[in-house]
Amino acid sequence: MAAPITERQQQGRLLWLLMALLLVSVLRLWRLPEAGPSDYDSVHNWSIILEVAQGNFLHLFHLGSPGFYLAYAPLGLFTSNFLVFQTTNALLSIIGLGLFVAWVSQKAEFTGPETAALTLLGGTSLLLTFSGRDFTMSSLNLILCAGLMRSHYARMQQPSAVRILRVAVWLAVGLTCSYKFLFVVPIVVALELWQADPLWRQRNLWVKVLLILAAPYVVFGVVAVAIGLPWYRWLAFYVLQVTLPKPNLSGRENTFNLDLLYYFRYLANYEAPVLLIGLVVSAWLVWRGWRRGAMMWGKALPLLPYLFVWACCLLAGMSLLVKAPRGILFAYLPLAALVLLSARQLLPRLVIIFLVLAVVGLNVFRVQQELYAALPTPYPLVAAWLQAHGATKVASTVSQGVAPYLSSSQTLKVVNNERQLASLRQQGYEYVLLDGYWRVAGVHQFDSLRRTTPVAAWPAPHLQQALLFLEHSEYTGNGFTETLAAQQEAAADSLPLRLYRLQ
Repeated sequence: MAAPITERQQQGRLLWLLMALLLVSVLRLWRLPEAGPSDYDSVHNWSIILEVAQGNFLHLFHLGSPGFYLAYAPLGLFTSNFLVFQTTNALLSIIGLGLFVAWVSQKAEFTGPETAALTLLGGTSLLLTFSGRDFTMSSLNLILCAGLMRSHYARMQQPSAVRILRVAVWLAVGLTCSYKFLFVVPIVVALELWQADPLWRQRNLWVKVLLILAAPYVVFGVVAVAIGLPWYRWLAFYVLQVTLPKPNLSGRENTFNLDLLYYFRYLANYEAPVLLIGLVVSAWLVWRGWRRGAMMWGKALPLLPYLFVWACCLLAGMSLLVKAPRGILFAYLPLAALVLLSARQLLPRLVIIFLVLAVVGLNVFRVQQELYAALPTPYPLVAAWLQAHGATKVASTVSQGVAPYLSSSQTLKVVNNERQLASLRQQGYEYVLLDGYWRVAGVHQFDSLRRTTPVAAWPAPHLQQALLFLEHSEYTGNGFTETLAAQQEAAADSLPLRLYRLQ
């Protein structure tokens, strides 16, 4: 048996973790002011938070995430600067990474270098870097998911009713911030069935857990009535996500897509292939442990099999639905941990160090190619042109990307087809920005506008990134190959931002 970790070793491990997080912070914050908003939701979330900060709760249940908007509302009392929100979100994603790594390194008794290796392996990934530079729920979700995993693993190792209730609290808070915490419920249930301890025979425990999970819906149901919305407004979002009563603007009609290799192809092409290798090796180690009796029904799972269950369940479950790389957000850090947990059982420490350094180098190279090479965003140039020409009312196709750069005296209206432009012209709108984001979202409703001559145009490499298109395949419903084909078509457009005069 390994010797217990001393207090000095724990302090050394913490120091290694903090140094690695500092390096990840540099990667996440590098040229962030030049990045601007990456998608529609980032800007829409920002505008909703500013509304909530001013006491307008009309859009509180947008994307089924009232907790997210309320968490950021205090910041909206002090500033409306989009970059401040974006930077805060980036720092939150680093905290989520740190919480997960600190937990895994403690339970696996990692050395300081191993702790830093896991931090860099996960923190420099393309997916987490991209999601850590936008303004969506992903960063806060990482913190809550890390807390949920830590809490649930502790419950399995030392069963008690109190620990089960703590898990329920983490899950309830997670659900207030993102509906995607619904996808972890089957995983928790499956692990509880494996544990099969007598705690669940306590009827009062079931009641308490259900009350905790129902509490946010009751509270926000009352809030909805108070602001003039139906009490079921939040629950209605879930129903709409599943049923999708009519096609969205891109034409997607359902929530399922059986492109079962989507995530594996993404990991192989845009992330470190060692993640897939680690998953396969972990499967062999889990099978070997099963054969040797190290894992038995009714007994708590060791850390490697526990994370293996999380990663596999998330990959399998998300592969049945419409997809985007962010669909495996909760699985990414467990996948990175599996690489280190399996490698330390099979490889010499020096080999692991060189392996991690190579992977981190590959990750940084991909981040440079996919994210940094497209900087800076041209939206400030568009806003400056509009300001110089005295434009006060502007329309934009599908995207709100230019919104954070407009002055308070300017109004932006998003249009989803050309037929809306005639009405806007009558309302005094002066310009329309044909934003290449329409290609990303798959909203092909601007053919006539494209054939006219713009008054100004700008290149926009950030709107032609493969990862941006893949992140929107959940919206379009396209598979991996179809999405990249659309990206290649968009890459042929040298001037994706075109400004036209309406009057």
